[in-house]
Amino acid sequence: MASAQTAAPRITAFELEGIAEGDPAELAPEADLEGSEYADLTLERLALSDALIVECRFAGVTAEETDLVGARLVEVEFDRVHLTVVRAGRGEWRDVRVSGRLGAVEAYDAQWRSVRFSNCKVSYANLRSADLVDVEFVGCVIEELDLTAAIARRVRFRDTRVARLNVQHSTLADVDLRGATLEIVDGLANLRGTTISPEQFALLAPLLADHLGLRVEEHPTPT
Repeated sequence: MASAQTAAPRITAFELEGIAEGDPAELAPEADLEGSEYADLTLERLALSDALIVECRFAGVTAEETDLVGARLVEVEFDRVHLTVVRAGRGEWRDVRVSGRLGAVEAYDAQWRSVRFSNCKVSYANLRSADLVDVEFVGCVIEELDLTAAIARRVRFRDTRVARLNVQHSTLADVDLRGATLEIVDGLANLRGTTISPEQFALLAPLLADHLGLRVEEHPTPT
């Protein structure tokens, strides 16, 4: 039975206090980083594949390519970053905050728990086959969000525009789309488990009718 009210994401608040200035030389694959801040860096490549990153902040960091494939992040903040390509497939993120400008985000097969994106601009987010629990997008612009075959629970959009949303073959529960401006939706049959506003329903009605093969016509006036 569907719940009477959409459950909100459970985002854990955390403070990064007393962290030390990190040495950029530590930023390497399989690194073990804890309690450090890396600020105002301009890099061609931020290579942190398979790293363990705990209680760290990346502030004002610019990188053409960011490699977080297989990395585990716990209580990590990306603040005002500008990352052109982010490779984060098969990563585990728990209690992560992100703000800034991102190009392509490849996070297929990722596991996210308590993750918030705020005031972000994202060109393409590939979350295919990802497992998302307690995720929130606030004040974001996302050109394409691909949730194909993803499992998403307690995901919310607030004041966010999504130009194209793909939910084909996805499994959704308590996904709150009421705060999203949606332009194109792929996978209408998989919208079960989402919450939309009456205004969104009116906008989606023609697409739903086309998907179901319905013909919507005015009743003929008797002659």
